[in-house]
Amino acid sequence: MFLPLADSGSGNFVSLGDIGTMPWILLGVLVLVLLAIDLYRHRHAHEPTFREALFESLFWVACGLGFSVYVLASFGSVAFGEYLSGYLIEKALSVDNVFVWSMLFTSMAIPLKYQHRVLFYGIFGALVMRAIFIFLGAELLERFEILLLVFGFFLVYTGFKVLRHREDEGDTGSRRGMSILERFIPVTDEFDGQKFFTVHNGHRVATPLLAALVVVEVTDVIFAVDSVPAILAVSQDRFLVFSSNAFAILGLRAMYFLLAGAKERFHYLNHGLGAILIFVGGKMIAAWQGYHLNVWLSLAIITVLLVAAILFSERKNRRLEQERTASAVAPPSDAPSG
Repeated sequence: MFLPLADSGSGNFVSLGDIGTMPWILLGVLVLVLLAIDLYRHRHAHEPTFREALFESLFWVACGLGFSVYVLASFGSVAFGEYLSGYLIEKALSVDNVFVWSMLFTSMAIPLKYQHRVLFYGIFGALVMRAIFIFLGAELLERFEILLLVFGFFLVYTGFKVLRHREDEGDTGSRRGMSILERFIPVTDEFDGQKFFTVHNGHRVATPLLAALVVVEVTDVIFAVDSVPAILAVSQDRFLVFSSNAFAILGLRAMYFLLAGAKERFHYLNHGLGAILIFVGGKMIAAWQGYHLNVWLSLAIITVLLVAAILFSERKNRRLEQERTASAVAPPSDAPSG
């Protein structure tokens, strides 16, 4: 339940304090090794199969949950709960990001076999930008407690906006990314394998892959504006927030190839994501008022909202399947009755 905050500022959130450099070195080395393995596995352009995407998605989830065991063993159960809450929020919000990428790649006509290379470097850049957002956000919250209220109302507003979900998100990001890139270098419509640059008519130009990479980075910044405050609502320790964010982001490529074509099946996803954002926004507003929601209750509520969105979506899918089957076997209305 809601408990009075022991003090203002960080409240009842876990503060690992000065944990030294070793946990950060471990996290950095682990992330770099995983990125190197992923890049080596996909060194040759190919179209990932559903089985490959499923296997890799499970692997990345196992990595994220495996790191939570390290958090539990090293920093205790409350830190473990905050890490899982942050991981689950970022993972859930990333699903919408996946669908936007699908629209972007379709609108820019990027072949499926080249999309992994774009997403690999896009996610590498996303890790850097998220680190900046997280450290800056945590520092501002420590210095200016009123930002709890500002971020809280912003998340509530964003949650209602997500409920209404704009269908043109991909087109908006594409236009912004292309306008940024074309200010610095000409862009050709021709591909040159997996290269981001090529020579065209004697001039060095950007290929469509670089244009797509810029667009992916721009859209990630847009999504980070929502997701980083949301994670700071469940944890304000920099190590916990960044590590949960990093492991959730690392699995985005595999999630994209697994889910990109299934957007129509998640009818109530935006309702679930919007409800999560409204909840964590309310949690931040309550924290500013001097009350803190137990970390395990927060995790349970977030999980229930996400699972409910999936279950209701599947229920609607079954109903639509039954309606299609019934309409397919029903005789035409003007058919003779016999």
